[in-house]
Amino acid sequence: MNRIHDIVAWERRRFLRAALGGGALALAGGLLVPRLSARPAAAAPAPARGGDVLLECFADDGHRLGLCHVRKLVLSDAQWRERLPEASYEVMRHNGTERAFSGPHERPPVPGLFRCLACDTALYDAATEFDSGTGWPSFWQPIAKRNVIESTDRMFGWVRTAISCAGCDSHLGHVFDDGPRPTGLRYCMNSVALRFVPRVG
Repeated sequence: MNRIHDIVAWERRRFLRAALGGGALALAGGLLVPRLSARPAAAAPAPARGGDVLLECFADDGHRLGLCHVRKLVLSDAQWRERLPEASYEVMRHNGTERAFSGPHERPPVPGLFRCLACDTALYDAATEFDSGTGWPSFWQPIAKRNVIESTDRMFGWVRTAISCAGCDSHLGHVFDDGPRPTGLRYCMNSVALRFVPRVG
């Protein structure tokens, strides 16, 4: 087996050990909604109630617009349900995980960038996407470090680093240290949390 298959097999074994020791899985509409631990889910950082955040802004053609003050998107649960498709709502607002290979996970054939489905914050340049063999979109770096938030996730019985959108605190996925050069990182994202914008111009 190659390195990617070894990693996937190892993560599956680790997941199954945690699942068998930590309770039942709640499956909703094909989504794996994490409910394995008695501990509360590692929620995205507490939202700044409508406050401004400083993000790196990008035009749809990929041109860096520089730093910009943006009002953090803060909505009620009912408003999030109305704004997001069901699968995206479960992942982004309840720290869920879509099934592997259930959404677009391969690098697009054209240049572009990925934005947050909830608030349109620029998150990843398609040029940094790679085939990790895991069934989720994987990137070796975010388009701008300040546009994502890292937090500790202790679900499933092990510690991981969760990634959320800085513009709305929505859960996007996790980052692992088994990625390719130049960073050695694998930002493993849920496709239902991303919107691909082909580069124009």
